[in-house]
Amino acid sequence: MNKTVIAGFAALIMGLGAISFAGPGNAAPGPSHVAGQIMVKFRDGAAAAGVLSRHGLGDGPGIGSTGARLIRVPAGKELQLVDALSRNPNVEYAEPDEVVTVADTDYFPRQYALQNTGQAIYNTADKLVMDEGTPDADVDAVEAWGTTKGADIKVAVLDTGVTTDNSDISEKVVARANFSDSAPPAGVDLVDYYGHGTHVAGIIAAADDGSGVSGVCPGCSILDGKVLNNQGSGSSSAIAKGISWAVDNGAKVINMSLGQRVSSRTLENAVNDAWNKGVVIVAAAGNAGTQAKIYPGAYPNVIAVAATDNRNVKASFSTYGKWVDLAAPGVSVYSTFPKHPFALGGTNGRSEGYDIASGTSMASPIAAGVAALVWSISPAGTGNASVRAKVESSADEKINGTGTYWANGLVNACDAVGCVRPQP
Repeated sequence: MNKTVIAGFAALIMGLGAISFAGPGNAAPGPSHVAGQIMVKFRDGAAAAGVLSRHGLGDGPGIGSTGARLIRVPAGKELQLVDALSRNPNVEYAEPDEVVTVADTDYFPRQYALQNTGQAIYNTADKLVMDEGTPDADVDAVEAWGTTKGADIKVAVLDTGVTTDNSDISEKVVARANFSDSAPPAGVDLVDYYGHGTHVAGIIAAADDGSGVSGVCPGCSILDGKVLNNQGSGSSSAIAKGISWAVDNGAKVINMSLGQRVSSRTLENAVNDAWNKGVVIVAAAGNAGTQAKIYPGAYPNVIAVAATDNRNVKASFSTYGKWVDLAAPGVSVYSTFPKHPFALGGTNGRSEGYDIASGTSMASPIAAGVAALVWSISPAGTGNASVRAKVESSADEKINGTGTYWANGLVNACDAVGCVRPQP
């Protein structure tokens, strides 16, 4: 087998929930909830101010369309106040605001996930190498482009932001909003100082213009919802706000390459509201290498995506189980990065502009891009349930692990849009 060493690097595993970037499943969990705030939903007609004042608390702002409110509390008293408020008959629920973290020249020939014609990049012994791979390890995106490239379907990327200095993806962004606790320096508008969101957005919709990389849905546009800060973490309430914003701004697909270990009723309400308003929601399954559920991926109205490599084998780090819906390439996926210093570049040796990353964070946007392609050819009146069903039923169920590691198979763009494959 012919192998050519391209460059040396430290292997990158994108962490989810409490998983660190040093490797899957080997880190001690950090704080599970955000200090100084909780989420409370009052029953209809309840006097919120009166309930809160008994505990020395004031009212707070609403959280998107969920009906819950973000209440400031003394740091260290979050769980105590959640318990007290939960016992009040005027309170529908009270819960902590859980910590959420990221799940992580023409370069097109390196994009085995889109079209694998005999060579593909992958990681071994801390080297970036080329090998023959498995031709069927791609998702047949190039074949699908003969039918559709996306027709300006809006895909929301709820992540660390999308950089403004890499035109391969920045020009595809049609709206931006920041729900994180990070802001760019005064007078600077680069948005993504972590790098994860830019990489995810490029996988979905990077321009197909003969340079840089191409997204799965190059005709799509991006709604950039910055819900994670410049260190790659955020909160349940920020994600919920981002989901509501995406729905209000016309998203047909929402991608969330992020996760938390504990379920949140506020987050699930935001997901269900988006689903009920006709949006397809896709999320990473996680990088723990176990069957443990993470959220929002594990919610019923979300397509949870596991990661495979260029040999159609489950990535060693990928979370799996019958609750996971699909698989998609997630090892050494080439995509866009900021063209300025960013955190993943400093900690993992990622190059500015373009480079690889691995994780279910990379698999999720591939599936999201396929869902967007299906939306673009769907007749008027088609619902999100039909689009989701098409994406899942057209997956390649022949790959090893279907029915055990994931419910359906490897997502397939060509079959999802009904394209005609060229004859050999």
